[in-house]
Amino acid sequence: MNLRNTAALLTLLLAATPGLAAAPPGAEGFAPLPTLAPMIRRVSPTVVNIATRGTVRERGPQNPLLDDPFFRRFFDVPPQLGPRERQFQSAGSGVIVDARNGYILTNAHVIENASEITVTLQDGRDLKAEVVGTDAPSDVAVLKVAPQGLAQIALGDSTRVEVGDFVVAIGNPFGLQHTVTSGIISGLGRSGINPEGYEDFIQTDASINPGNSGGALVNLRGELVGINSAILSRSGGNIGIGFAIPVNMARSVMDQLIRFGSVKRGLLGVSIYTVTPDIARSLGLESAQGALVSQVVQGSAAARAGIRTGDVITSVNGQSVRSNQELRNAIGLARVGDKVEIGVLRDGKPQRLIAVISDAAAAGDAGGQPGSGESAAKIHPGLEGASLANVGEEGGVVLRTIDPGSPAQAAGLRAGDVIIGVNRSRVADLRQLKEAAAGAGSLVLNVRRGSAMLLVPLRAP
Repeated sequence: MNLRNTAALLTLLLAATPGLAAAPPGAEGFAPLPTLAPMIRRVSPTVVNIATRGTVRERGPQNPLLDDPFFRRFFDVPPQLGPRERQFQSAGSGVIVDARNGYILTNAHVIENASEITVTLQDGRDLKAEVVGTDAPSDVAVLKVAPQGLAQIALGDSTRVEVGDFVVAIGNPFGLQHTVTSGIISGLGRSGINPEGYEDFIQTDASINPGNSGGALVNLRGELVGINSAILSRSGGNIGIGFAIPVNMARSVMDQLIRFGSVKRGLLGVSIYTVTPDIARSLGLESAQGALVSQVVQGSAAARAGIRTGDVITSVNGQSVRSNQELRNAIGLARVGDKVEIGVLRDGKPQRLIAVISDAAAAGDAGGQPGSGESAAKIHPGLEGASLANVGEEGGVVLRTIDPGSPAQAAGLRAGDVIIGVNRSRVADLRQLKEAAAGAGSLVLNVRRGSAMLLVPLRAP
């Protein structure tokens, strides 16, 4: 068979074998490539662009009298010398969480000072939005648009996410509509970005940039697990450290904003410390987790529930409490009047108590009767700056004076406090205080402040 006949035979064989000629080299026998595209197609219509317009008053370095209308009118101050108003425009993201009612979840800072809010859907429709409510401490806001042809996202459970889980961030960074980035959960329970706020951030390395705020952080099932909120950056761009508000926290705030228009935060009525390894050793605890109750306010929800000074709060409604920040979040996001189950360790034994969250608490006054004074520096370095004296028949050691800026003041002690115990041992006078503190690197003082009892941890500087 010559070369021409061989080529013709091969041509006939290829034509007689369906799909063989069209198959790309090396593709035969391989499974389809993994992709997130089906999940992204399902979730993307629930993420919206939020454009805002508004006016802010700029205040430069000037005399405060220029803000006084009478002063300005009397001295005929030109308008340009007073506070100036400046128009602004900004953009962010949001997530449709209730298509039936048109509710959109976003960040409070995205719509701050906005007088006009426009929501743009993935299909290009522009809808005017009204503010249902905002909560700056948690940085959560709820908007409402006309519920016409909307899609809503499925809400996940942020208590079930773990470090290492794959996640996807969807938003509108730098005006780029519906940008999708992927990464993992890098950390949980992050705080300290806004110490006055309620923080329990999910950290992720999925790229989050300006404009992503208020957008969705979803798991691979397409469930919302967080609302993208902040980044850690020196340049303003992404460096792989982004933060999202856990969806459970955002949902709790959202429910109150929809119902009341604001968040009615509850109080338990305790002063607390995070249980550190030093405190755990001093109190004979097996693990350094929980919130140590250093003071219970009389008449508070905690007092009515039977919580005592020295208890270690370990859970709220079955959810573990690892620090004072976690307890603050759990109680602060509960509604006034809610019943919550508080898990405590008391003398090493677990107990369950029921507290009804209140909205007000009263603090006790300091008091004490001083006797003969003595410096505290030799007893323990953490008491440096305080002068001590025996109380007398009542027992205990009173802090007569405390120097400003001293270690004693930094520890939270006040003049008039009465030390009645150290590391769970009773202290009746200075001699017993010295014996209890001898050789100890850290102490936990049982202090009576007026009619209140509290615990104060001390460390050697």
